[in-house]
Amino acid sequence: MRWFVQPAVNWSLLPLIHIQFSQNERKMSAFKSLVVLIFNFWTLTTADEVSCVLAESCILPCSFQPGKDPEIYWVKVEPGNPRVHTYYKDRDKFDIQSERFRCRTSLFTDQISRGNASIRLTGLQLQDQGRYECYANIKNGVKEESFINLRADAPVRHVDIEQVEDSFTCRSEGIYPEPQLTWSTRPPSILILQNQTSVKKTEQQLYEISSTVTLSDRDTVLICSISTRSGWRSSVWYQPTPVHVSPSETTTTIHCTAPNTKPPTHRVWKFNHSQIIVDQTGVDGPPRVSEQWRQQVEDVSASGSLTLHHLSSDHQGTFTCELSSEEETHFINRYVTIEEGKIP
Repeated sequence: MRWFVQPAVNWSLLPLIHIQFSQNERKMSAFKSLVVLIFNFWTLTTADEVSCVLAESCILPCSFQPGKDPEIYWVKVEPGNPRVHTYYKDRDKFDIQSERFRCRTSLFTDQISRGNASIRLTGLQLQDQGRYECYANIKNGVKEESFINLRADAPVRHVDIEQVEDSFTCRSEGIYPEPQLTWSTRPPSILILQNQTSVKKTEQQLYEISSTVTLSDRDTVLICSISTRSGWRSSVWYQPTPVHVSPSETTTTIHCTAPNTKPPTHRVWKFNHSQIIVDQTGVDGPPRVSEQWRQQVEDVSASGSLTLHHLSSDHQGTFTCELSSEEETHFINRYVTIEEGKIP
């Protein structure tokens, strides 16, 4: 702070001015100390957050200024503060590790000398969620600590749709946290789809969800979407289109096409929504024909079309091609009618 003295100054006021300045300095110093205290408290009580998938591996990050003979401590901030991982004297101390983390944690030992104290936690469980503290104690007296919040997710991996007459049921399971389900149509409908939705929690504390709607419009494409905080997945249901097979036909080709779809990561042909005919991973993967349908499957084209022969009346029904990508599954349905007469 700078002070400028005018020529006509009353020097008798100088002690007062000096005292006032000292008081202001003390107030300013106290204010700065309070700000520093609040800032330090904030940095110690807020934490980064990581989200990991249940049953998979998860990395909890932690770094420190590298030094000689580091000591690394990981604890879970909860009653009892269970020890997650301990490292000192260049060794992991598994003998003092909490039983619930036994054989599930590891450090990146080749990176400790560079200040990396992160751990890998395997087989993530719901009870692993919460707040963790990592602190590294260097022999020269420097101690660094950090906090991190871990949340577990079980994303929506599949969404199945089944049709019984005009009733459609969409379901999925093994989800965490609690999911949300929505129905929509293509093209968009002005009518509100009346549905009955139920959400249940399993013994494993995961969620299963199911919803049923009634739709009589055979030209409408039906979409069911299920979402959580970690993402969403949809299934698109195409109403069955007829395919007629006459006695004169030796082979029948059923096409598998859907507009504006991404290259599939998985393709499955099914009969009457249950019997698997062909299973194929990726667009370039070899199609695997089930034993039950080997006599009927003649070919599976690069585009996924299914060519069948030696069909009989037992093969009349719905053939469904399921095209799955990372976010969607398309159910393309064809209803095959076998006309009377012997098929060559």
